[in-house]
Amino acid sequence: MIRVLEENLGVKLFERVTRGIFLTDAGRDYLPSIRNAFRQIADASERIAGQVESGLLTVSATPFFASAWLVPRLSSFREALPDIDLQIVTSNALVDFSRSEVDVAIRHGMGRYPGLRSDRVVTVEMIAVATPNLIERLGFPDRPSDLARWPQVHDSERKGWSLWFETHNASEWTEVRGPSFDDSGLLLKAVLAGQGAGLLPAALVQDDLRDGRLVQLFPSANMEEFAYYLVCPNNKQSQPKIAAFRDWILNDQRN
Repeated sequence: MIRVLEENLGVKLFERVTRGIFLTDAGRDYLPSIRNAFRQIADASERIAGQVESGLLTVSATPFFASAWLVPRLSSFREALPDIDLQIVTSNALVDFSRSEVDVAIRHGMGRYPGLRSDRVVTVEMIAVATPNLIERLGFPDRPSDLARWPQVHDSERKGWSLWFETHNASEWTEVRGPSFDDSGLLLKAVLAGQGAGLLPAALVQDDLRDGRLVQLFPSANMEEFAYYLVCPNNKQSQPKIAAFRDWILNDQRN
């Protein structure tokens, strides 16, 4: 590197002798001018390395997951990774990692996101629910396939009911019809308004079930693929703070 610099400058900066290396007159004249530049480069390099290994980690999550799962576990995160500060942003839109400062995202779906690493965090108990008025109008379903003739309210990927019927071996259901929502809260409001039966996280509708605003139609189904997934770009998955967050969220004892 020194020889390349000397060749570019056209002058000799160092005198090489048996006992070591010494600055030439040109080198002594050159050193004060570049000392600050080298210091700035070193400081910038140290700062960037620190950002990778610690500092701020921006996590995008759905409002429901953030409030019901992530926030209650923040004390566990602080104990495990005190050098990383989480910035949690809530959104139901899919993150465009190339255009945002989000490091990782947590999304509810099937976990198939091209170009992204996807790790299942937790499978949420999903239950089929409807209002008493809708049940009175259509009759309580005797078997899962009876819901094939009911109006349904869907998640944004419009795959929840398909997977639910498949889990219950209900082949009568053939097409996706009805409104869809990218927010569990809005989906819940549509179900409460009598727009159709909905598949919702059991934790989200406990109060409505207890107070009689909703009725659970069948026992919960084991929908393993339909879960919350941690996703990040493939080319960033090995960054220390991202890897540390992944290890924590996948191994937390309360998963």
